[in-house]
Amino acid sequence: MRSTGIHPNAITLSSVLTACTNTLIIFHGEQIQCLVYKQGFDADVFVNSSLVDMYAKCGSMVMARRVFDEMPERNLVSWNSMIVGFLQNKMYDMAIGFFLGAIREEFVSPDQVSFSSVLSACTNVGRSEFGRQVHGLIVKHGLVTLPYVRNSLMDMYFKCGLFHEAAMLFRHIGDRDVVAWNVMISGCVHSCMFEEACGYFCLMRKESIPANEVSYSTVLHASASLAVLNQGMLIHNQILKTGFLKNARVASSLISMYAKCGSMFDASRVFEEIKNRNVVFWTAMISAYQQHGCANQVIELFEEMLGEGIKPDYITFVCVLSACSHTGSIEEGYAYFNSMTKVHGISPRHEHYACMVDLLGRAGRLEDAKKFIETMPIKPDSTVLGALLGACANHGNLEMGREFAERLFELEPDNPGNYLLLSNMYSRIGRLREADEIRRFMGVSGVRKEPGCSWIDVKNETFVFTVHDKSHSRTQEIYEMLSKLKDLVKKKGYVAEKEFAINCTEEYKEQNLWHHSERLALAFGLLTLPAGAPIRIKKNLRTCGDCHTVLKFASEIFEREIICLEWIVVHRKQELASDANDQPWYINMSELRNLALIQESMNIGSESIQQGLANLVVQDYESSGHVQIAEKQRDNGPAQYVLAAKEEFVDQNPRLKKVDQWMEDLWAKEWLGKELRYWNGKEILLKRYSRVETLQCWKKNMQWSCHHHMRHWR
Repeated sequence: MRSTGIHPNAITLSSVLTACTNTLIIFHGEQIQCLVYKQGFDADVFVNSSLVDMYAKCGSMVMARRVFDEMPERNLVSWNSMIVGFLQNKMYDMAIGFFLGAIREEFVSPDQVSFSSVLSACTNVGRSEFGRQVHGLIVKHGLVTLPYVRNSLMDMYFKCGLFHEAAMLFRHIGDRDVVAWNVMISGCVHSCMFEEACGYFCLMRKESIPANEVSYSTVLHASASLAVLNQGMLIHNQILKTGFLKNARVASSLISMYAKCGSMFDASRVFEEIKNRNVVFWTAMISAYQQHGCANQVIELFEEMLGEGIKPDYITFVCVLSACSHTGSIEEGYAYFNSMTKVHGISPRHEHYACMVDLLGRAGRLEDAKKFIETMPIKPDSTVLGALLGACANHGNLEMGREFAERLFELEPDNPGNYLLLSNMYSRIGRLREADEIRRFMGVSGVRKEPGCSWIDVKNETFVFTVHDKSHSRTQEIYEMLSKLKDLVKKKGYVAEKEFAINCTEEYKEQNLWHHSERLALAFGLLTLPAGAPIRIKKNLRTCGDCHTVLKFASEIFEREIICLEWIVVHRKQELASDANDQPWYINMSELRNLALIQESMNIGSESIQQGLANLVVQDYESSGHVQIAEKQRDNGPAQYVLAAKEEFVDQNPRLKKVDQWMEDLWAKEWLGKELRYWNGKEILLKRYSRVETLQCWKKNMQWSCHHHMRHWR
């Protein structure tokens, strides 16, 4: 048009500025601004409003403010462009300030865009009192019946913690659309009222309001928080009927729901059914594996994602770094951490630094973790400091633990977990006076520990148990089952870890451990659920290490899957072969439970025990068709059976040669009080258990798992 000699008018220039806004190319907008001044449209309110909107949406609020200040005349569109621009650029106080400026203008009357934008600003800065005043202005202007304004009001009240006001506003709405219902359901989720969220979703369906992707995503989040698998499966059925499974937001929420409800099979099935996966799908599945402690699958899936050219986001790296932490892969963890900025251009956040501190802390490198915190480019928050405090508690470093606990007391004065960690550290070394002082200080400060409880669903009914609970109608049967379970696990080699029994005398420590809420829930599940059915126990706090061990023994004894759903992680108490033909064979080490070192049983222990172990190895090789290996194994003798198996694995898997020397040291020194596994030729050090019960050798998958009571080795 310009080349033909036709001059643009105000409509032409505003339309071109709108195109510049959509492309977010600010350089083109600046050129159009020069043309605006050259053509003499610098005083046109229509063109100037488009200029303000262009600069605001391109992220240049300085230029937008300059154009706005130079405008000889401003209308409502000009003011709204500035308010919306500040809101989109997260300058919420400036948005509120410009709204106040707009309502002071004599010939400017705010509309629904003005009110909804300022309400969003109030929501983000938590200014509920100002939001109430805006509500009054909305009523005064007669805009409260507009859905756009009404829904923004409800959202503001919910996110500012004023649930009653928002619910009352919802009840007085005559014609509720799907957005109003979504805001109500999201408000319940934001207020941790998950059952109410599911109830409102059902009411919406009864009123024949068709759900959209926001509805399904939100109610799936509520179901996941409740760990109600049946409810989630019903919602899954509705998603299939309405065709929302292809929606990224819904499908990722579905994966997360199944994972948090303990059904990794269904989560994997949903993931596999998705054809065009983006980073949201991949991250949801990686997060699912991370929650279930499947660190190896996390790394493999992440590498597969990178191989398909998908760029990870910051949540993906949180899961990957957490997986490295749980496997003890320090070098690999540092490599992924450094690749965030160097390869993917992602600036690490507090969650990533916390994972790195946890990685070093789990490996016992507390001083390195402390130096890492001191050199952080951002100020460490409670997640970072809490990771090191937990590591200090695990490794018994009281001096460093006290230092970081005091820093956490200042950051989180109302968090009981920090006080209890330090108190337990004192208790474990016998300094009971200091431990009692910390607990008394908690009482004086009004800090209360949330009572621990566990619950289990049986026939659509939820049964809740607390410590020493005797309120159930079947209490006698539950405690009889507990007594039976106690005898069975002791035959398997269980020894109570009394350090987890706090605030009781030595003679009652083991008894108190057996009255923990998760064991009561387990006993009730064994009594009421069908044989072979999975037992899903939900708990509001962390499961102690001794209960963790008992649940794992129970899974093996009763041959059923036991899933403990905690507030952060999911524990699966069942060892599964990766292939139907790969049946594991077990070497029972229960008779060795009084030995501190496995090495003693291999080299200087009872010859009869060694011979029994060697016979099992030989029988397994013969039954699988490896006759030559069996003969070689028989010739080696019982004392050498482990080293021979190790050498075979190293020869078949070159990737294991780099840890050959490490294995030599491992057999020569004290054994780790952790889980050692080789899975598909990869070494994984799982530091989830402080006790070890059974030595498992999975021949095809090269998986070694040693279980017995051992001392920690660094």
